[in-house]
Amino acid sequence: MKIAFVGKGGSGKTTLSSLFVRYLAARRIPVTAVDADINQHLGVALGLADEEAAALPPLGARLPLIKDYLRGDNPRIQSAETMIKTTPPGAGSRLLRLAEENPVFAACARSVPLDDGAARLLATGPFTADDLGVACYHSKTGAVELCLNHLVDGRDEYLVVDMTAGSDSFASGLFTRFDMTFLVAEPTRKGVSVYRQYREYARDYGVALRVIGNKVQGPDDLAFLRSEIGDDLLVTLAHSDWVRALERGVRRPFAELEEANEAALDTMYRTADAGYPDRDWERYTQQMVHFHLKNAASWGNDRTGADLAAQVDPGFVLSEANSPQPA
Repeated sequence: MKIAFVGKGGSGKTTLSSLFVRYLAARRIPVTAVDADINQHLGVALGLADEEAAALPPLGARLPLIKDYLRGDNPRIQSAETMIKTTPPGAGSRLLRLAEENPVFAACARSVPLDDGAARLLATGPFTADDLGVACYHSKTGAVELCLNHLVDGRDEYLVVDMTAGSDSFASGLFTRFDMTFLVAEPTRKGVSVYRQYREYARDYGVALRVIGNKVQGPDDLAFLRSEIGDDLLVTLAHSDWVRALERGVRRPFAELEEANEAALDTMYRTADAGYPDRDWERYTQQMVHFHLKNAASWGNDRTGADLAAQVDPGFVLSEANSPQPA
């Protein structure tokens, strides 16, 4: 199951991402977390020291390795250099599974110990001084999109992605790569406006979108969210002393999280799990091809000097029936 957390900056999506990861790990559900936000805070939210989080190997810096591995012996891809963030898999490509060991995870992932288990953590990497004036952050999140295009995941394993804030998520096809998107919204006009914008952009792509109300302090906040969001509002979370302590660097057992907030996480899990039978691998594959062709025509062909439309394997559908090739 692939889960995205989105929302405006400061809404608490990183905090909610980390709580959901902890919830899954506490139930011994295999979980891989990905920090794809320009502000890299997920590792710290999961309990890493600042130095440990900063030392995570960035996906964005390992694109050559990722491309070379995923390309496999796919005859439609001339070289790793001709792969872009939207390149879809085909016959001969190497695919990823969350439960496996592979060179991508070996180079980029680290295990984060939690109270009742552990999570695998990957990070796109921060925006650096070398990027200023010459690159955009989407060049880094492209590594996540490429991996998700080649990922074969099942129901009882989770990939949780803390996405970049606001509508930046729509700068690529990455927003279509998830089984469930949780939009974290504060009970404010700005919080609701991000929801409306996201809903409008996602409308034509079958994105499963539910809203998590955060920082809800009373009946007026709840009534505001219900009136503005309606049925898309799934649950709300109130002030949390547990979270506040974590933000101050005080670690408490996850079992001490407030009962109401844990119940909200449980609702989120059950909602995501219930949507699994509706997964449509054919549509998923068609969408990646759609965005690949758009990117190829817009900039990819000129950038690589190749006809990237020729990379599309018309007979290939990504699905659980595909078995990843050995390294």
